[in-house]
Amino acid sequence: MKYSVLDLAPVTEGGSVAESLRNSADLAQHTERWGYHRFWMAEHHNMTGIASAATAVALGYVAGKTDKIRIGSGGVMLPNHAPFVVAEQFGTLDALYPGRVDIGLGRAPGTDGRTLRALRRKPDDAEQFPNDVQELLGYLEEAQESDAIKAVPGFQQKIPVWLLGSSTFGAQLAAHLGLPYAFASHFAPDYLQHALKAYRDNFRPSRYLSKPYVAAAMNVFAADDESEARKMMSSMQQQFIALRRGMPGPLKAPVDDIRAVAAPHELAGANHALTYTAVGTKETVQRHLQQFIDDTGIDEIILTSHVFDHDARLRSFEIAADALNALE
Repeated sequence: MKYSVLDLAPVTEGGSVAESLRNSADLAQHTERWGYHRFWMAEHHNMTGIASAATAVALGYVAGKTDKIRIGSGGVMLPNHAPFVVAEQFGTLDALYPGRVDIGLGRAPGTDGRTLRALRRKPDDAEQFPNDVQELLGYLEEAQESDAIKAVPGFQQKIPVWLLGSSTFGAQLAAHLGLPYAFASHFAPDYLQHALKAYRDNFRPSRYLSKPYVAAAMNVFAADDESEARKMMSSMQQQFIALRRGMPGPLKAPVDDIRAVAAPHELAGANHALTYTAVGTKETVQRHLQQFIDDTGIDEIILTSHVFDHDARLRSFEIAADALNALE
C-alpha cells in the first residue's frame, strides 16, 4: 500500500504565504523520510487560507528541497489553463526532476464565479474537459516528431497524468482513457463508492495502464492524546463552516470545544464533509485507516492533515506513517 500526502498549504491566522510555503517544503522533507510516496499540492484561487494557487511553481520549490518523493498536482484545474501551457510547465518540472512528476487534473475551477472571470474563463469551459485532457496527452507521451506544434519541454516526456474527481464523471473519463484516478473523499464522501465502481467496471487498458489504479483521500488528525487530536481537527471544522458562511479566510487556531463556535447544523454539515477522517492516537487512527482501505480496495491512500500548528501537523503525518506501516 503506497501512501501519499495532500498538502493544502495552509495560511494560518497571523501567518504568511511565505511561511506556509516554507512549511510545505519542510513537510515534504519529513514525509519523504517517513516513507510517503507522493506529495500532492492543489490549485485554489482567491482563498486567503491556501497558498498553492501557482501549483507548478509551489511544486518546483518543494521538489528542489527534497530528493526522491514524487511531486504532483492534486490538482491542476485544467479549465483554467491552456493544455499546451500545462504541458510546458510540467514538462519543465520533469526535465529538472526526472521521474518524480505527476500531473493530476481536475475539472472544477477551484474558485468562485467572480474569480473565474478574472482568470479569463467562462462558466462552460469545464464542458471541454474531456477534449482538453486528450489534447494535453497529445502534447506529452503521445507527441510525434511530425507534429507541427511541440511542447518544449513536455514533448514525448512520459509524465503520468491522473484524473481527479468528487463525482462519477471523472471516474468514467479516467476509465475510458485508461488513466489512474484519485477521488477527493476527504471533503466529498457521498459518491466515493459509486465512483470507484464506475472506474473499475468501465476501465479500458491503455498505453498508460494495463489495469485500474485508484487512490482516495482521507483526513488524518493524529496525536499522542485523543483530546489533542480532536482539538487539532477543530481548525478544519471551522474552515468548512466559514466557507459555507461565505467567509473564507486564514486557517483558525484550534478550540477546546467546537460547539462553542458553531451552530449544531453547521457542525453537522462540516462533520459530514469530513466523514472519511481518522482522528485520535496511533491505535485509533490505524483502525480507521485499515477500515477505509478494506472498504475501498484502493491501491494508494492519500492523507491530508489541515492543522494550524506546523509541528503538530508533522507529528500527525509521522503517527499516520507508523500506523500504515503497522497494517497487515
